[in-house]
Amino acid sequence: MSLLKRIEQGQDSSSGQQSGGGQGSDEKSRLGALQARRANAPNTTPQVGTYYDLKTRVQNKLLAELDPSMDISKTDEVRRTIQDLFEQILAEENIVLSRPERHRLFEQITAEILGFGPLQPLLEDESITEIMVNGAKNIYIERKGKVHRVPVTFESDEHVMRIIDRIVAPLGRRIDEASPYVDARLPDGSRVNAVIPPISLVGPSLTIRKFAKNPITLEQLVQFGSITPEALQFLKACVESRLNIVISGGTGSGKTTLLNILSSFIPGDERILTIENAAELQLRQEHVVTLESRPPNIEGRGEITIRQLVVNSLRMRPDRIIVGEIRDEAALDMLQAMNTGHDGSMTTLHSNSPRDTLSRLETMTMMAGMELPVRAIREQISSAIDVVVHQERMRDGSRKITNITEVSGMEGDVITTTDIFSFEQTGVEDGKVLGRLRPTGLRPKFMDKIEASGIHLPPSIFGIGERRRY
Repeated sequence: MSLLKRIEQGQDSSSGQQSGGGQGSDEKSRLGALQARRANAPNTTPQVGTYYDLKTRVQNKLLAELDPSMDISKTDEVRRTIQDLFEQILAEENIVLSRPERHRLFEQITAEILGFGPLQPLLEDESITEIMVNGAKNIYIERKGKVHRVPVTFESDEHVMRIIDRIVAPLGRRIDEASPYVDARLPDGSRVNAVIPPISLVGPSLTIRKFAKNPITLEQLVQFGSITPEALQFLKACVESRLNIVISGGTGSGKTTLLNILSSFIPGDERILTIENAAELQLRQEHVVTLESRPPNIEGRGEITIRQLVVNSLRMRPDRIIVGEIRDEAALDMLQAMNTGHDGSMTTLHSNSPRDTLSRLETMTMMAGMELPVRAIREQISSAIDVVVHQERMRDGSRKITNITEVSGMEGDVITTTDIFSFEQTGVEDGKVLGRLRPTGLRPKFMDKIEASGIHLPPSIFGIGERRRY
């Protein structure tokens, strides 16, 4: 029996999860900092210990041998260097391992140096859409809309903190007791939120919303039953005719995915400005300027908010302004932009229904502290926004567009809306929600604007002159 087999007996099997090679960071100094941290750690090298002890001993020796000035962004070259040193260390220490054991240990150590440790195989699994770390020993994933616990663990809370630091440091962001939560992104655009003690009582918490390496296409959206071809054709016409669109829904309902798809309908000759807390939109047009907000520094200075970016974007000659998400007083400036000639703008926000979307916009506008009359705010909303697209995550984990609603104007002090498409649920079969997004038979008032853009939609899209299909 090999040494690795002997020392693994009695250990948690989750400690030996295979990891893939990491994507690495652009910061050359990270390797030197990691070496310094290892050098300052107390010397607790065991004689014969656990699998973790062996991994730590080999990893520390490997870090001591590596050149701190090495550019770790050149992943393939660094992996070859690590492998040469790894084989040398095993030979020097007379550690006998089988080929699979040697490969597994090498991949885990490489993931610690170049990637994101135990999270690396989860990040590389394309079937996983979300990763949730609740402290060092509890890791959950979302796959096909359902949450499952996985047999993967970190070594300690400090190990989780090292991975969090590795994610946020290249972005110039920080997380510590003074600022115990942060929004960030991975090199591939995946959205990251981290919360640490004393705010989190379960230890460092990490949530990663993964970005698909191959973004969802229009055909897949229809195939999944999220939208019908008729509704998609209608939304395409709305984007091309420069109507202002708000995409609403709950957490994880697919708002950003839909925003990406709708933005693909924007003509390539227009100048687009995107404004986000953490850049994650993937626009395919050539003329795109991406702006990202910035948190305050350690002295509490230097913060750049979404609201400031929206105001500044008006001086950048945009044809379209796309705001990743409105969640505060920036709503007022977004409405002003929509009402001052920047037609075709789009944004997302959290809400439970199209009517709640308008109520939330009203509330967030009041947060600007301008003491505007409620009627004035509602008039701004009704004249700025043309369409609300509401999306929900169903009980079976599927994402579906449930309402495409026109904001048609004001009656007295009330904003009036009209559903153009509405989702009708017909039942549940084997746990799967059945139903279809159907036209209501009503034509929107802004059809004149669509037709003025040279787009002529057949009446059948709205269910006019045709028997409704069941």
